Amino acid sequence: MNRTQSTLFGRVRLYSRIAVAVATLLSLFFATSLESDSLNWQVVMAAVALGVGIPHGALDHLVTLKNAAPLKMTIFILIYVAAALAAIWAILQWNVWGFIAVVLMSSLHFGIGDSAFIAELDRLENREGPPIPVWAYAGAAGLLPVVIPLVNSRSTAALEKINANLIDWHFGYARDIQLAVAVIAILSLIVLIIRKRFNEVIDLALLGALALIAPPLVAFAVYFGCWHAMRHTARLTSLLPKSQKAYEQGNEVGAFKAAVIPGLPALLGTIVFVVVLAVLSDQGISSSFLWLALVTVWALTVPHMIVTAKLDRAAFKSE
Repeated sequence: MNRTQSTLFGRVRLYSRIAVAVATLLSLFFATSLESDSLNWQVVMAAVALGVGIPHGALDHLVTLKNAAPLKMTIFILIYVAAALAAIWAILQWNVWGFIAVVLMSSLHFGIGDSAFIAELDRLENREGPPIPVWAYAGAAGLLPVVIPLVNSRSTAALEKINANLIDWHFGYARDIQLAVAVIAILSLIVLIIRKRFNEVIDLALLGALALIAPPLVAFAVYFGCWHAMRHTARLTSLLPKSQKAYEQGNEVGAFKAAVIPGLPALLGTIVFVVVLAVLSDQGISSSFLWLALVTVWALTVPHMIVTAKLDRAAFKSE
């Protein structure tokens, strides 16, 4: 089972790298072949990537409450949804401060989640030597794809079309934030190179390229859906009975599908919810759909991050 699971983790890592590399190259191509301020291709890429990522958080109830009674499961789901709705209301009410909270929270969640994925892969491969300190990788892995796209020169145009209230979310400290993230990334690379963790160096290099080259919308969405969500889904396969059964049969693809299919209704539900929310808004679907979709994804991160904290701690137990 460990060998099959290790194969899946390795493939997921490869595919997430390919997705980020392709998105980066496509961003270069579209930026030179289309008008620089064109948002259409960015919206398409972002919508697809967000759609890929949404289902991975829909299994939180299955992971947290295994074999729970229906009443207990219902209460958990109601609390989970209530927390997400409260977060949606807060972000819509206080756009800037809600956005800042989401940026910091997402960076922390994504960085720790990616570190946990690597820790689990190390164990599956029986890797010798000391593990990577969480601080040496998580900070750079979370900040590069989330923060850097939001403080470069192109973020103004993108944020203006999504929600003009967010343009000056950094209160004029864009360069200071860039410098801080750059220092954290350089320190991480130094530690990783000293420890000969070249796979992690490649990961940070790809995330850095995505953050610097791809537009903010594309950078966040592709990282969320094609990197974080895929790696988190791989981690869930060790907790789901159907995935474990597939592992025992040597079927890593079946194990991954078993962790994806139960989350697909959440994708449909999210699309319906965003459409209804856009129809009820004053701006209409065409101008507010992407903003409301992003708000919904950000809001779902709040209960998702709380629930997955236990899973993340378990990944570092033996370190």
